[in-house]
Amino acid sequence: MKRKEKLIKKVENTLAQIIDSGVPEQKIVSQLNLFEQGFSSIKLNRACIPFDGIKLIPESDLEHLQQVYSTAVKEGRAMKFVPASGAATRMFKSLLALSSKYDQIDLKILTQGDTKEDMNHQVVLKFIQSIKKFAFYEDLKSVLAKQGGDIDGLIENSHYKEVIDGVLNDKGLNYGLFPKGLIKFHTYKDHARTAFEEQLAEAVYYTADKNGIARIHFTVPPQHQPFIEAYFISVRNRYETNGIKLEISLSIQKSETNTIAVDLKNRAFRTDGDQLLFRPSGHGALIENLNDLNGDIVFIKNIDNVVPDHLKPETYLYKKVLGGYLVELQNRTFYYLNMLDAKKAEDKDLDEMAEFVRGKLLTFIPRDFKHFPREKQVDFLFNKFNRPIRVCGMVKNQCELGGGPFWAEHEDQSQSIQIVEKSQINLQLPDQEAVFKDSTHFNPVDIVCGVRNYKGEPFDLIDFVDFNTGFITVKSKEGKELKAIELPGFWNGSMAYWNSIFVEVPLITFNPVKTVNDLLKKEHQP
Repeated sequence: MKRKEKLIKKVENTLAQIIDSGVPEQKIVSQLNLFEQGFSSIKLNRACIPFDGIKLIPESDLEHLQQVYSTAVKEGRAMKFVPASGAATRMFKSLLALSSKYDQIDLKILTQGDTKEDMNHQVVLKFIQSIKKFAFYEDLKSVLAKQGGDIDGLIENSHYKEVIDGVLNDKGLNYGLFPKGLIKFHTYKDHARTAFEEQLAEAVYYTADKNGIARIHFTVPPQHQPFIEAYFISVRNRYETNGIKLEISLSIQKSETNTIAVDLKNRAFRTDGDQLLFRPSGHGALIENLNDLNGDIVFIKNIDNVVPDHLKPETYLYKKVLGGYLVELQNRTFYYLNMLDAKKAEDKDLDEMAEFVRGKLLTFIPRDFKHFPREKQVDFLFNKFNRPIRVCGMVKNQCELGGGPFWAEHEDQSQSIQIVEKSQINLQLPDQEAVFKDSTHFNPVDIVCGVRNYKGEPFDLIDFVDFNTGFITVKSKEGKELKAIELPGFWNGSMAYWNSIFVEVPLITFNPVKTVNDLLKKEHQP
């Protein structure tokens, strides 16, 4: 009887945990099935290149497209969406690794130690040698002084660990746990700016409407949301000049988008306290946040891809160009949709629409389309037009790790252009590895989205997610290995069924800060 009671209690406890997690039971069952079945890989046909998947916009069109976008932005249609949920842990990875490894860090350790085997030593040495070039140097100097330390003396006497800990720990700047958006990136004459502030400065220049309202939304980590809200209140006046008013909103990744973890035998993973483990499912879950905004024209950009003011004009130019190209595509597709909806399309109109789908939207048209019954042609075209549109800037690949533009093959023999991550490809197949290596361009996350339909209504973006994309990773918790699901990426599977256009943009528009020493590059220096 006691055994039965224990079993009943365990079941009740499990059910309570499932309810508390916020993840719908149906989703949990689906996720457990995915661990058993796995995700199918994406089959690549070829890499997107200029004139075959990537559009090159002539210089002669730049002014016109800016004007098209200018009309739209004045109507209050535009806003920015910045995923900023991530901590700066990866940015300070090398500093964190050496700080935890050594009780003392001096010049001898960094120049001899494990330098040849461990790049962390070289990264940290460069960091120390260039310490005064970082925008947070004065803050670091001040916080060390409050603790009785002199930064110049510490460095001169090779007491580097104290300096590193002053950057990372909670008695110092606490950058080891801060969101990346709160790290000071750039130095100006009278102040230093965080990544958050640089995003505000950008929003002012290409999302402000005729009333001077510039809209920007950030996704942020829940534990830091109150601090970030207070932070924006303290800095916004710096950017609200000349009649500009910032409309800043924040959201957190929804708990119901988390995924359940399993052990290596695909059984629900349990912690030492016999708790089920639910983990964030990756940035693809942010499609829910974007969906809730009910936006219109939405620019998406990573938090760390920012530059100082003297390099921003090129960024502004191509944001407006991409926005203008999106508006032109919308205008044409909306025109066609209204014609189809009103049943006014003649045969020649259907032919024109099919060519637009094939030539401009780069979307598959069946070979026997002309032999379809008229009603079927109308339905087919309406379905192809009536979906969200995204125009994605693509830069020439400079050996960056991450997703790129490819032509993907589907089971019905059709093809579509997609942003594909390396982890989504079966590189054991020689032809797939060859296609991946042929890639000439990289996805810098420079995207402008059209998320309303021809009637001005918001799309339900969840309808356009490919839930069959994603991958399974092996992690650990409390010393035990576990398997976790990364669901469709934000600009991969979560936007798989959008109309997508890839446009080449200059490399100067892509300046990410993945490690702290990236801030030493000339693009991030005053």
